[in-house]
Amino acid sequence: MPAPPAQDWTLSNPMDMRETRRQTFDEVDLLLANARLRDELEPYRDESIDHSINRMPLHAENEYLASMLAWERAPALPIAEWFDPPLALGSPDSISERELAVTLYETIERLHSKNIVLRCTDHLSDRDLYMIIYRDILPCCEKMVDVPGKAIEWMCVEDTDTWLRFYASAVERRRYQEERGVPLPPAETPMYPRHLPE
Repeated sequence: MPAPPAQDWTLSNPMDMRETRRQTFDEVDLLLANARLRDELEPYRDESIDHSINRMPLHAENEYLASMLAWERAPALPIAEWFDPPLALGSPDSISERELAVTLYETIERLHSKNIVLRCTDHLSDRDLYMIIYRDILPCCEKMVDVPGKAIEWMCVEDTDTWLRFYASAVERRRYQEERGVPLPPAETPMYPRHLPE
């Protein structure tokens, strides 16, 4: 009579069991957070949410839903009022050249502290850039959203010709010409190179 098969009485590695439990708890936490976020987003929900998150991993979906919820709940305020006290600048006509450079860079730093990043500024003099901040950026109503890694990028180019002249890459210039069939302005190096916070 053959001997019965030997029983394997070795216990699973306790570290493996703890890791499995931790993964299960993490997944349960993610599922609970997902359900809570979906409930809170229900009043704002539309089909675009469902199409956006169909194939996301759960942690990425939760981050996306949290950023959408932050966006929906954020107040729309003039950017000047995102600061306490509100950010007020003197009229561009009234500020001296000496004050201008200091005030401009302090203002750019303050805007950056609220995740407002200025792009394509190197064709503008300090006074022109100050004017854009004073006239266009500070009074502009935007959603005041504080989501890590997200920024408002303010393009300081007001026309396509300027963008083509100073900022478009060779590929972008060629593509634009092929699509529009128009002559391009010559590519130039901007006159006021700046190193602004990213």
